[in-house]
Amino acid sequence: MAAIDLNSDLGESYGAWRMGQDEAMLAIVSSANIACGFHAGDPAGIYNTVKAAAARGVAIGAHVSYPDRVGFGRRDMDIAPEQLFTDTIYQIGALKGIAASLGTTVTYVKPHGALYNRIAWDARQGQAVIDAILAIDAGLVLMGLANAPILDLARKAGLAVVAEAFADRAYTPKGELVSRREPGAVLHDKDEIAERMLRLARTGTLVAIDGSTIEISAQSICVHGDSPGAVDIAETIRQRFEREGVAIRSFVTGA
Repeated sequence: MAAIDLNSDLGESYGAWRMGQDEAMLAIVSSANIACGFHAGDPAGIYNTVKAAAARGVAIGAHVSYPDRVGFGRRDMDIAPEQLFTDTIYQIGALKGIAASLGTTVTYVKPHGALYNRIAWDARQGQAVIDAILAIDAGLVLMGLANAPILDLARKAGLAVVAEAFADRAYTPKGELVSRREPGAVLHDKDEIAERMLRLARTGTLVAIDGSTIEISAQSICVHGDSPGAVDIAETIRQRFEREGVAIRSFVTGA
């Protein structure tokens, strides 16, 4: 049976401000990218999300970010590699501490938002994130954009990697994500999205925003937890995959 991971960004609520439907998403996905406090998430919310993920056997990943709560981590920062290195260690360490208190573990790292997009192509910042992961736990897997140079950079440094595609985002003919500032960057039709992801899982290809076919070799699919209708999109993908004999399974746990 073919299998692929399904992940979502969770633990992003802050105090009285609620973001996403974590409990519902955890019943669908196989991996959870959990906020570490720099772009979103407070200690109690992060703790509860880790606890719920562990109870469901969902793999736990550190969703590290630029220090940008106001911009939800989506503003690009020309941050010094030395600061990015320590910021990344700090965030992973915080999540690892919460996980340890609950008898579970963090198994991978997925950068968030602008940091994710920047290091996909920026070797200077990318190396800082890689070095931070190696410094705190070389056994962690780095999740990054499929076909991006960051994956080869991490492999050369000795890290295991997993390539990711985005269910609810449009792609350019070069295989990059269409900027959120551009029309059509975010997809909303759940049936269309499920069809695109089934094609990806079976053939490793997607249709770019200009109608051309691009190759995307990915082992994980992301549904953004803060997207409108995120739970419906994730559930539709899962149901479609199950009907077509494609299993949803974490790249880390095999769950």
